Amino acid sequence: MLEIARRVIWFEPPEKALADPVQFMAYAMTYAVHEDMRVIRQFVSDDDLRDALDHAPPGIIDPRSWAYWNSKMGRYPTPPMPVRRFGSADADPSASAAPDDLRRHGRAEWEQMRQPRSEADPDEVRRRARQEWLAKYGSKRGD
Repeated sequence: MLEIARRVIWFEPPEKALADPVQFMAYAMTYAVHEDMRVIRQFVSDDDLRDALDHAPPGIIDPRSWAYWNSKMGRYPTPPMPVRRFGSADADPSASAAPDDLRRHGRAEWEQMRQPRSEADPDEVRRRARQEWLAKYGSKRGD
């Protein structure tokens, strides 16, 4: 198992990889070859595989492997894949908004972003930036 863990989760020591069985199984379902899974299946029951699928971290199992392993466990239709969630859905009012409302809101934000931020003269801004650059780095000619 240590050798399989070394190949399947190459970025961690194998002992650490095996310490989290659900994560290990998620990586194994994605990256292990048939021979590796034959060895793993000697130690892992169908219930363990179902548990790993139920608690798989998002972003590890690819869609093809997700469909295959759920099919192998008799889950048809295949349940939705795990999804990363940042923050709470309650904190984001757009999470439950209709697509048309989201488009309208996005368009308004885009228009606002495109509005000039200040009334500064562009030539004055360029002149000041050039002076600051010359003060910091000097001129090309070595003046």
